[in-house]
Amino acid sequence: METRNLVNRARSQQLGDLLRRSAARMPAKTALVFRDQTDSFAGLDRAVDRAANALVAQGITKGDRVALFSHNNRGFVVLRFAIARLGAIATPINFMLNAEDFGYILNHSGARVLIAEDGLCAVADEALKTLGRDVTKYSIPQVGTTTPDGWTPVSTLLDHDDETEVWTDIGPDEPVQMMYTSGTESQPKGALLSSSALYAQYISCIVDGEMTADAVSLHCLPLFHCAQLDCFLSPDLYLGVTSILHEKADPAEMLEAIEKHRVTKLFCPPTIWIALLRHPDFNKRDLSSLNVGYYGASIMPTAVIEELMQRLPDMRLFNFYGQTEMAPVATILPPQDQMRKLGSAGRPALNVETRVVDDQDNPLPAGEVGEIVHRSPHLILEYYNDSDKTADAFRNGWFHSGDLGHFDEEGYLYIVDRKKDMIKSGGENVASREVEESIFRHPDVAEVAVFGVPHPKWIEGVVAVVVAKSGASVTADQINTYCQEHLTHYKAPKHIVMADQLPKNASGKILKRDLRQQHQDVFSDE
Repeated sequence: METRNLVNRARSQQLGDLLRRSAARMPAKTALVFRDQTDSFAGLDRAVDRAANALVAQGITKGDRVALFSHNNRGFVVLRFAIARLGAIATPINFMLNAEDFGYILNHSGARVLIAEDGLCAVADEALKTLGRDVTKYSIPQVGTTTPDGWTPVSTLLDHDDETEVWTDIGPDEPVQMMYTSGTESQPKGALLSSSALYAQYISCIVDGEMTADAVSLHCLPLFHCAQLDCFLSPDLYLGVTSILHEKADPAEMLEAIEKHRVTKLFCPPTIWIALLRHPDFNKRDLSSLNVGYYGASIMPTAVIEELMQRLPDMRLFNFYGQTEMAPVATILPPQDQMRKLGSAGRPALNVETRVVDDQDNPLPAGEVGEIVHRSPHLILEYYNDSDKTADAFRNGWFHSGDLGHFDEEGYLYIVDRKKDMIKSGGENVASREVEESIFRHPDVAEVAVFGVPHPKWIEGVVAVVVAKSGASVTADQINTYCQEHLTHYKAPKHIVMADQLPKNASGKILKRDLRQQHQDVFSDE
């Protein structure tokens, strides 16, 4: 080995090193519990080396993309770190995608290997028909399933007999992970992340999120999404936290797990916190161990924050705001500011610099609304195979988030809206979030989404789709009356729809793109 390689090995701080170091510090401590299988940190580390050696034997090398298409499971965790040890690029993909959308990402990423759970193999096979190239396929078993034809059981990777330590010389700014943006507004983009970006973001989460190694964490949101994977599971494995992993976010199972495992730490997007609060088991389970909660992925209505603090008074609540390109944290609002700064996203995290700028990228003073931009080592290297979008996003040396917001005099950030969600109605700007916050305070409203669609007179008309609380009989006319009483006239929705549910992606984000398409013609006859 050349001297430079020896130095690189000694100084290595790669994603693939993370579990190895935790295993060396606390080998016997429980790292991961999934269903009836429990792994110590040492055992999980050995499993990662076995899978890494198996991938090497299959010819997977540095830079190859390996797609993960699965609900949460132990295999996902093991393979994610095994891929990193090779210098290959783990590419988690949304398991809710149809064959067409999945095929787009599979083709765009150039993945050589696809690892999918049994129940998703049919969708994957349909997508692969359009690819025009061979992809090596492994299937992850589910309860009561058998390996589909044409797929190799993932056990051939996970049960490989070679536990030799695997290390590849990967620079700190070489890609190790590609996360696809959620695509709520347009085609998803491949966001390439390096080890240095991920570690910088883990440290921001740990320090500003006040995370400690003695926690017991429950992970229920999809690991294909950066919030659960890189704000919580990976920092927990880095610290040495015991992680309870669930396949999905089922409220009854989550409440049972908190009681059974004495869970101390939980992340949920607002939609899941709401589901937990509304579940009949919420008041039946012993949730007293839960002492820290996190929310993010979308804006939390202030009424829900207030209810959480009333019903879980011993739980300290944090808001994490960011996006995929930030790996994903940008700002954090700590517990002591939840009520004092209601509606705020907090202040920039430890390794982040944030500004609010005008259309010429000039910084704006406190109170003035503009686009939120960031500088941070958290940031992606680039959008894969898209130099134009990369150049546009990083213009003038700042990453442009596409979110609108403002700072207050104390440096706390407030999100006004996505740039694309700002409604232009009759020459006035209407922030969809402001309208949503107002409607959400109606006592019979469970969820609401507000957006703009074409209007022949007002350019855009404000539309609200409302989900009532279980058992409530509120009507669109009653919501309309409420809006007229509580909102300035031009901000009040011109069309209100009552619905059983809102379309969401797997990370809990409401898909306003789908709602706009569904309701785009509601004003066509006016």
